[in-house]
Amino acid sequence: MKLRRAPAGILAAGVLMAALPFLKLPAFYESFLYLALFWIVLATSWNILSGYAGYFSFGHGAFFGAGVYTSATLAGKFNWPFLWTLPVAALVAALIGLGIGAVVFRVRGIRGELFALLSLAVTFVVATIIGNTPIDGGQGVYLNAVPVPKIGPGPNSSLYLLMLAAAVVTLLVSWAIRHSRFGAGLFAIHDDEDAAEVMGVPTYRWKLAALAVSCALAGWVGGIHALFVSYVTTSEIFNLTVPLTVVLMSILGGTRHWAGPAIGAVAITCLLFSFTGGEYAVLGKGAIGLILVVGVLFMPEGFMGFRAFKRSPRGVAGSPPPQAAPSKGRASAPGTVLLEVKGLSKSFRGIKALDGVSLQVRQGEILGLLGPNGSGKSTFINVVSGHFLPDGGEVLLDGRDIAGLPAHRVARAGIARTYQIPRPFTQMSVLDNVAIAAMYAGEGLPSMEAGRREARQWLEFTHLADKADSLPGELNLHQRKFLELARALAGRPRLVLLDEVLCGLTPTEIQSAVEQIRRIRDQGTTIVFVEHVMDAVMALTDRIVVFDQGAVLAEGAPREVMQSPAVMRAYLGVAHA
Repeated sequence: MKLRRAPAGILAAGVLMAALPFLKLPAFYESFLYLALFWIVLATSWNILSGYAGYFSFGHGAFFGAGVYTSATLAGKFNWPFLWTLPVAALVAALIGLGIGAVVFRVRGIRGELFALLSLAVTFVVATIIGNTPIDGGQGVYLNAVPVPKIGPGPNSSLYLLMLAAAVVTLLVSWAIRHSRFGAGLFAIHDDEDAAEVMGVPTYRWKLAALAVSCALAGWVGGIHALFVSYVTTSEIFNLTVPLTVVLMSILGGTRHWAGPAIGAVAITCLLFSFTGGEYAVLGKGAIGLILVVGVLFMPEGFMGFRAFKRSPRGVAGSPPPQAAPSKGRASAPGTVLLEVKGLSKSFRGIKALDGVSLQVRQGEILGLLGPNGSGKSTFINVVSGHFLPDGGEVLLDGRDIAGLPAHRVARAGIARTYQIPRPFTQMSVLDNVAIAAMYAGEGLPSMEAGRREARQWLEFTHLADKADSLPGELNLHQRKFLELARALAGRPRLVLLDEVLCGLTPTEIQSAVEQIRRIRDQGTTIVFVEHVMDAVMALTDRIVVFDQGAVLAEGAPREVMQSPAVMRAYLGVAHA
């Protein structure tokens, strides 16, 4: 019930603010509130992609401008009813965003600074196209003759009410995404996109969806603003003011909270009105710059992030539900072949990391994967889990070839993995780290609530229940390794690939981990176990496969394989006596 207070509050505030034009207040208040709402929509819509998913964009002005010119052209040149132009403005902006994202998001290397610079370039490209075509032609577009829809008592109040409606819808959309399965996937992308993909998050589709929503909202507010300014030119619309201002507002308020950009927008709008008029213009600009510097230095998560940190205790979980034994995954008959790899190969710049690897993994077994450093073990896991595309060969899961599938589809098929160096989502709680896998991997769960319920079972299973509300950075190495296990198991996989989960642990911790791995197998999960701790390998594994220089050197029962002269030379570095 507490979670539902926010949308109720947004709607209530919207209703109260909608009554203001009928109170016959001075026109200043409508103009001020219009601009505050205008920036709320722009900052909040920017945050859906850049704040939630972490794809920092300086190109928001391009989508806003596309909406401005769509409404201006349709209403000013083709005499469309103004309200009819607004959904078209949103659609045009969304289509432009989707067209760009469909190309850019397929290139794995375009992230961070490169994406920010590319998005900035998009603004100038769109401005150049519009300015050199009949859309604008260098003369601008006039909307003086376009009638303002009669929604309020007067033209200004009608525009204010249109912007208020846009702000209410935008805040509701942002809140809904923030607390949804979709939003959790965006936050996982923000923290570690590759790990999110391996855990089942369809990162490409989710980024496209976030970009489309962000652009549509920007286009909508652009359409309204075109009538507000009544005369639009490329030099005024496509400048750096919009992207830089929304970035400042979002950072100041907090990008990981749905209300953060709105709070930042109101604060900056008040400062602009307070300081940037008359003799205080220079002082006002300096104050805004100082606020940004102070915010970045002392509140990097913004006001809402700082407030949440001060108010939320860490490391104290609520009373967990009674421990429930995790259910088994989809079962095949013990001993049947679950995974079969045929002729798998992978090269990096001419160096063969995998050279025609063929092996089988049987249902219900623990298969040890051994070999010296650089022999191809981690590459094998990366290829099977979908992180790397193979150069050749087949990866058959229950007879179905999954080689070359995106990592999220491999996770959905029932294969999970851990990382040698833990890669948790650093800004999400331990509970939500596990809930991501519960929602997206395997058959998946439909909501955050269901994902968290499932996650609590696996935190109990891995003895991390008392750390549910902690951040991963507050865990020691042993606990972070067990968090990796909990995330891998939360999707109830059929096959788990464990990549050196014992590395860096003390002997006591290793013994605890070994017992945990036995419990995992007892639940019906098949395990591929990559490890250098030989005592654990000999104690746990049913069979061993040894890699050397990207190829299978030996396989069979553990003691027989480890006594092989070839294995002793390659793996232990000694001659067989």
